[in-house]
Amino acid sequence: MLTRMNRIALTVTLLALSTAAVAAPRQTLRPTANPGGVIAAEIGFAALAQEKGQWTAFRTTAAKGAKMFAPGPVLVAEYLKNRKDPPVAVKWQPHKVWSSCDGSIAVTRGAWQRPDSVGYFITVWQRQKDGGYRWVLDQGDALTQPLAEPDAIDGVVADCPAPGHRGDHKDDLRDAKGKPLTGPQAFADPLSATSNDRSLAWTTTIDTAGARDFTLHLRKDGAMRDVLHASVMPKAR
Repeated sequence: MLTRMNRIALTVTLLALSTAAVAAPRQTLRPTANPGGVIAAEIGFAALAQEKGQWTAFRTTAAKGAKMFAPGPVLVAEYLKNRKDPPVAVKWQPHKVWSSCDGSIAVTRGAWQRPDSVGYFITVWQRQKDGGYRWVLDQGDALTQPLAEPDAIDGVVADCPAPGHRGDHKDDLRDAKGKPLTGPQAFADPLSATSNDRSLAWTTTIDTAGARDFTLHLRKDGAMRDVLHASVMPKAR
């Protein structure tokens, strides 16, 4: 099993590979996936919760318009505005990350622990103008047994268009001038949206009783595939 230091070392290695990948000639540069950067953001988020407080960390790392569940969907800026940090912050560790081809969106899944309970989390991360990542959607649920810790943090990147193919990125989301988006887009609602290059998408559905389903779709082998699904039942009142 990997220790915390092993995980950090893995992150550093992934970040080094990502840096090498973007150090190509200028004419070939396009936004690229950076799973190591996402893992680093998740680990930093978890560390900040232990150092500065749980809700302080959530407020500090959230993107504009971010949502979480309490138990229904709420805007983080409003829900956490004056909320005090709990005496003991939840702990968590990322187990896997999925990224769009262009790296504009990534999704992490992992385990969390409280003194009296365990569970899982799923977080949607959005790349910002400075190249860093902030989260736009956070959710999860309690489990009766803790998730098994993986031997390594797994990273999966969506398929990219073939290099040099005429019409590459024709399905990219575009700005008002018709140019492909390279910076963060403003989501109408972070509960369900897509990456700039449309190689990753996620949907959240909530029924009238409060039960919700989250599904992550990733482009693989020429089609959008369901790669992650989670259901949360409404809590008894």
